[in-house]
Amino acid sequence: MRKIFNLKTILISVSLLVVIGVIVWQGVNYQGNPDPTAKNLTPGAAVINTAILIFREGLEAILVLSAIISGLVRKKQDNYWKPISAGAGVSFLATIATWFIVVAIISSVNASELHIQAATGILAVIVLCIIMNWFFHKIYWTGWINLHNRKKQKITGNNSESVAKSTFWSLFLLGLTSVYREGFEVVLFLQNLRLKMGSDVILQGALIGLALTMIVGVLTFLAHRRLPYKKMLVFTGALLVVVLAVMVGETAQEMQLAGWISTTTIPVHFPDWMGVWFCVFPTEETLSSQALAVIYVVGSYLAAHYLTKRKATKQRSQAA
Repeated sequence: MRKIFNLKTILISVSLLVVIGVIVWQGVNYQGNPDPTAKNLTPGAAVINTAILIFREGLEAILVLSAIISGLVRKKQDNYWKPISAGAGVSFLATIATWFIVVAIISSVNASELHIQAATGILAVIVLCIIMNWFFHKIYWTGWINLHNRKKQKITGNNSESVAKSTFWSLFLLGLTSVYREGFEVVLFLQNLRLKMGSDVILQGALIGLALTMIVGVLTFLAHRRLPYKKMLVFTGALLVVVLAVMVGETAQEMQLAGWISTTTIPVHFPDWMGVWFCVFPTEETLSSQALAVIYVVGSYLAAHYLTKRKATKQRSQAA
């Protein structure tokens, strides 16, 4: 009973109930119209999608950083972990600068709004599919973290008490690249939502996602708490599957409006809230695109799980 009714289980259950309650309340009370020629994604849904993505990428950045500097913090090696932390901080500023650069590039494109939204929507779906594919493959986690750890060990291999300039900048770049990659992905992904919903909505979601990330960061680096990163990443990964389905449905709808693909309606009625929150429309193109996206993600997970079990079985048989 103690394992079931502990504080962690209660908090997770309450959080899930709150999320489900908000979605049901919004679906019942919001008068939406699942019309494939109308833009149905609400500002609230866009805020949630933005917050989920930023929090998910923030968790990944924290996981990589904690793996790099955990040993340095325990050994009080300030001359090693401070350059890494400084590089991570600069990467945040670089991400903001990249946001404005990408916005300026998109604004300078001489094309109609519908075509730009369709193009950025395709880019957002590709970025999210890559994120999900990496997430479900163990080789990504071990390879990405081990790569940074090998770089750290190579740089900090000498036992001198002071850090030379070359070593300082190497550690600085290590922290910069480990975080900036996540920020760059977020910048590309959010352009489609920005074009549809505006920068104010994106800013609200970004602040929520950053606040959640900062809480985890404080607990990790200042309070030195061991958090269930794997469970948190799995939970946010499941939420990203829903975000992917929403983005694919919205992008397919925009491609229909831009005339890039056909619109074939089907004689099926969907509740209003499905179009408002999940961009589910009664057309063959949107539904098939969403189904393929979900099948791709689930299939990627099953394939990774199968290959991992097969490899473990093969190693056990060889050892026997």
